[in-house]
Amino acid sequence: MRTKGKFSALLLLSLSIVLGACNVTTKDEATETPEPAQETEAVVDGTPVDIELLGMSSNEADLNIVRDQLTKNGFNVKLNIQPDYGSFKSQQDAGNFDIALSSWTTVTGNPDYAVRSLFKTGGDYSILADAEIDALIDSASNQTPDQYTETYKQFEQQLVFDKAYIAPLYNSLKAQAFNQDVLNKDTVRISKSRSLPWEEISFKDASKNGAEPLLLQSTMPTLTSLDPIKGNDGSINIINTNQYVRLVNLTDDDKITSEGSLSFNHAIAEGNSDYYFILRDDINFAAIKDKLAVDTGERVGADDVIFSLERAHNKDSVPDHRTYTLHEHIQSVELVADVAALEATKVSGSDQTVKAALELGLPANIAELVADKTQSDSKSGKYQVVKMTTTKPFPQVLNYLAHQSAGIVSKKQVESINTYDVAKFDVNKDIPYGDQNTVTEGPAYNNTLYTSGPYILSYKNDYEAVFYKNPAYMKGTKHEPKINNINVRFIKDADSSLSALRSGEIHLYYGVSETKYDVVRGDSKLFLQTIPSNAVSYLLFNTANRPVAESADLRKAVLYSINQDEILAYYSGNKFKAVSTLSPLVQTGLELTADPAKVKQFLDAYKAGK
Repeated sequence: MRTKGKFSALLLLSLSIVLGACNVTTKDEATETPEPAQETEAVVDGTPVDIELLGMSSNEADLNIVRDQLTKNGFNVKLNIQPDYGSFKSQQDAGNFDIALSSWTTVTGNPDYAVRSLFKTGGDYSILADAEIDALIDSASNQTPDQYTETYKQFEQQLVFDKAYIAPLYNSLKAQAFNQDVLNKDTVRISKSRSLPWEEISFKDASKNGAEPLLLQSTMPTLTSLDPIKGNDGSINIINTNQYVRLVNLTDDDKITSEGSLSFNHAIAEGNSDYYFILRDDINFAAIKDKLAVDTGERVGADDVIFSLERAHNKDSVPDHRTYTLHEHIQSVELVADVAALEATKVSGSDQTVKAALELGLPANIAELVADKTQSDSKSGKYQVVKMTTTKPFPQVLNYLAHQSAGIVSKKQVESINTYDVAKFDVNKDIPYGDQNTVTEGPAYNNTLYTSGPYILSYKNDYEAVFYKNPAYMKGTKHEPKINNINVRFIKDADSSLSALRSGEIHLYYGVSETKYDVVRGDSKLFLQTIPSNAVSYLLFNTANRPVAESADLRKAVLYSINQDEILAYYSGNKFKAVSTLSPLVQTGLELTADPAKVKQFLDAYKAGK
């Protein structure tokens, strides 16, 4: 019995040792894996996680860097590279991606624009629906710069680190290069936010301004829409900015100005909810006849301003409205009929009257306010004044009015084209104002554009878009367009664009990559202009129909795989670290640091939860 008992005890001890060996933790595993993760280790394998990265061929270098970083951190990356923005957007809209290489430039120079369209529920480009994010965006929009920094810090913490809706890559310089043997260097501007003002550019030999075309380039031959409220992307921003005048503009360093706008002056009344604009009387709409620009004889006036801004903030004014959230703070727009109302209203923070503020530098003081735009005559003191009221005090609204989506269209012309029922719009039958097919050479060509800005698009094809100066745009002033004809060549990749510049096929290359600066500087006939920009590149996660939509762990594993130092090194220090689209505008103090240990932790958690 004792012998048998000893044998049984030995057998049990042997079995215990064997079974225990199945769960032995090696020295390496004990070092690498935190104690709480040991249970997960038993169900997690080392198989790479599949992930699809969507981008455009023009961003292939960035796509390759991100792919390599993700691959190194345990992902199996499928690249979905599209040749142009149109096909990229189609893939994005169809949800054919896990992460999409995206970029955003805050062309209005204010932080609210950097977040509202992108991340607020129902935003023009938002694929998020997050009440906490919404509340922070709305809270910051009501605050002054000394107040909103902390709110935007909370926003970035939620957006990037707590919920990982985006993974930031970098903030960019803005750069353009031009042939200084051909163009007058003093007339070529580069602005932090605003698109290139075409009307100011002149040939070095000014006699060529009326005889030769200025040759520019664009990577996007498919134009979203020539109706300024129906698009907000790289295909049309610079085009619509130069086709439609606005109530205000931005200076090169993002200050609000009336210079070169439809307004002689503007004023903010006490309370920061009422905004006044006194309109110029020297701009007519341009149209195209026989593919050349003509003066329609129709003045740009208050009825057009009121119509344009009302449709800009009305989500239902057009199908597929892409910019209404930029103007949702507009409550009303009206014509001011009584001069006494201007005299009775004080400017915000001042004892000056709105009337006195609007009269600064005018050809003549305000003697009469007229309802009929054809009766406006600044030389005799007859003006039109428009008053805009916001839903709440919101001085940032002026930045939105400088955006291309606030471009002034012709009330008469747009209403004559958009006769369809918006609710029953049929894309196969109805032809809206600004449809790119109407300006594309071929059987569908029927150019019905009426533009209020310095240029108008005559026609386009797969090779180029051809523009002519508006013959009735601020004639005789310094803002009258210098060059009569501008051709925008469609060149899909950066290397070809630079080659075209060096060979003389184009005169100016807008958007030179940092990797090409040395090439430009090495060519004596070229001049490089750079300025810190409001452009940020980032990875946007699919929040609709992929595993990344459901798993914050998976999104965070991608987030902490991104090594911004490696990206900056590739661009020779000409890119800058970013946390979100706010980074160029608000210094929150947050920073993303690559962390392979966190990647493993979040990937393991994701695999364990599948």
